Amino acid sequence: MAAPAATAAIAPAPVGSGPDGGDAAAVERRCFVTGEVRPKAEMVRFVVDPAGRIVPDVTARLPGRGLWLTARRDIVERAVAKRLFARAARASVALDEGLADRIEALLAAQCCSLLGLARRAGQAVTGFVKVRSLVAAGGAAALVEASDGGVDARGKLEALAPGLPVVDRLTCAELSAALGHAHVVHAALVPGRLARSFLAEAARLGGFRAARTNFATGA
Repeated sequence: MAAPAATAAIAPAPVGSGPDGGDAAAVERRCFVTGEVRPKAEMVRFVVDPAGRIVPDVTARLPGRGLWLTARRDIVERAVAKRLFARAARASVALDEGLADRIEALLAAQCCSLLGLARRAGQAVTGFVKVRSLVAAGGAAALVEASDGGVDARGKLEALAPGLPVVDRLTCAELSAALGHAHVVHAALVPGRLARSFLAEAARLGGFRAARTNFATGA
């Protein structure tokens, strides 16, 4: 099922922000479905609003006691199906339909916001030629490929730096809107906090949005 479009951009949370405090890469929380303890950066926080409704808090900024789940669609769907949110909250709660889709949309918006910040900070390049130059020079921290882009050019870029993180969960339309250029298929980020934050958010998005396999044949 396609995720609904996010209605507004989300300002990325600074590292260590949020009511629970601490560096998200270091502080751990327990998933109330699996019981596994994982870094906050690999999880999604939820709170109960004053009306008793479960609200996904992907930036971990909302006040209230946090309920944490591993950032995976199947985990969220299991929590909904088995009514585990009420057990974790120790109260009757209301759940909106399409909760996992809503989280996917929020995480995609978070990724796009970070790309926009990287563009404005001069820490992102777009276009095959510029991306190839950055990757070949060893100056890229992440390669960003449109999920509906072609495989040929992508393969050439990946071959230049085996092991370079590749994010391929955002569409050409999403990348173009985030990076301020038409038809963005290839992009790259330089090392820094924004690149690290983007990779962490993209990993969470990957738990809700599968990689596409029906690539176009063109570059």
